[in-house]
Parts: sequence; C-alpha cells; structure tokens
Amino acid sequence: MADLSEQTALAQVEERLVSIYAALPRSTVEDAVHDARAAFDGRPIRDFVPLLVERRARALLSTPRL
Repeated sequence: MADLSEQTALAQVEERLVSIYAALPRSTVEDAVHDARAAFDGRPIRDFVPLLVERRARALLSTPRL
C-alpha cells in the first residue's frame, strides 16, 4: 500500500493531468493514471513512483486511439 505522501502526490498528478487533458473525459485520465500506477505496484523503491506514473499516463493519453 502506498504511503500518504505518495497517495497525495498521485492525486496531484491526476488533477494536473485532468487539467492538461481537459478535452478528454475525466474517467479516461483516471483510467490512464490507474493503469500507469499498476505497473509500479509491488516495487520496493517508491520515491519516484509519482513521477514515473505521470510520464506513463501522459504517454497513454497522448497515444492516438483507433
């Protein structure tokens, strides 16, 4: 389970991405953040997880969908 500071940072990441990708439904951004975060579940070093989640979510949101 992520500690409180990681949860806070991830919530900030989500809000930032919702603002940046305002043309997309909020649920799409939330799903991208959730999917990106899942890639780091169980990893022992948590310091950079919010940054890595944001980068991965941005990549997911920037990829054109068919």
